[in-house]
Amino acid sequence: MPTLTITTQLRNQLRAAAHALKPVVLIGDNGLTEAVLKEINLHLNVHQLIKIRVAGDDRAERTAMYEQICAELHAEPIHHIGKILTIYRENPERPSVLSDGTMDTRAVRSSNEPYTPKKLAAAGFKKTKSGKKVRVRR
Repeated sequence: MPTLTITTQLRNQLRAAAHALKPVVLIGDNGLTEAVLKEINLHLNVHQLIKIRVAGDDRAERTAMYEQICAELHAEPIHHIGKILTIYRENPERPSVLSDGTMDTRAVRSSNEPYTPKKLAAAGFKKTKSGKKVRVRR
């Protein structure tokens, strides 16, 4: 497989961003043809991060296709699980897949602050550590 030129952190962020994506290209029984490569190239130009579904049960063949796609289209391999291949190629003319390059996964409340259900928060209340409802002053 081609050597990764992206950091491990970015690769993990891209893998997380790709989780919700559906495959946009299907490689059928005819394998990796020029038409399929053109279609993958088109989608990489538009989306930068794509998933590809490969028909067939031969894992070695899927891995070979993955390596060939990444080598010919100058893309980075992100993830390969089962019949789904995830690849990324940065397009400087388009905004990044990750808007600011980081994934903000921190909680809004601190870890020692008690959880307030949405219905209470919408009504302007907040739970205290003892479990009592208190009206929030704004």
